[in-house]
Amino acid sequence: MRIVLFGPPGSGKGTQAATLKDRLAVPHISTGDLLRAAVKAGTPLGQKVKSVMEAGQLVSDDLVLDLLEDRVAQDDARAGFILDGYPRNLAQANALDAMLERIGQPLDMALLLEVPHELIVERLAGRAAAEGRKDDDPETVRARLKVYAEQTAPVADFYRQRRQLSEVDGTGTVDEVQARLMGAIGAGDSVTAA
Repeated sequence: MRIVLFGPPGSGKGTQAATLKDRLAVPHISTGDLLRAAVKAGTPLGQKVKSVMEAGQLVSDDLVLDLLEDRVAQDDARAGFILDGYPRNLAQANALDAMLERIGQPLDMALLLEVPHELIVERLAGRAAAEGRKDDDPETVRARLKVYAEQTAPVADFYRQRRQLSEVDGTGTVDEVQARLMGAIGAGDSVTAA
């Protein structure tokens, strides 16, 4: 099963992906983790990423896509994968779709975790207090949610038009959300899980 898992910051994507990967026996692929691993490994792509990051620039979509292509070509991803943190905008969604089609591993579905924004602000304020994370204070979270609404939320329509989108209620306990995600995966294309 080849899945994109997305939703607003603080919706629980990382938590859910970590459990889903075990239940589906496929790797959880986070673009942030890929970038850090490539730099650490010193691969040719990693060297490029390192020079871009050291210059204080954002890693280009093309470079991230090259890293993703290398990663999904590995043996453990042949049966599928869960992408977390990518695509973040329509250009990335189109590029990802084209790359996966080209390599014969088309996406099966996109899972959108839906959580009310005020609940996200509340969740992340708790995390900020517990972990001292400055990027989780309410003002910063609201700014991140605005960027998400402008850039990433339209990705849902991209997958909806392809009949690959399942919208999943991301509120409740980790186990409740996990059960909804598993129901969406088992139910097939274009099903809304409540």
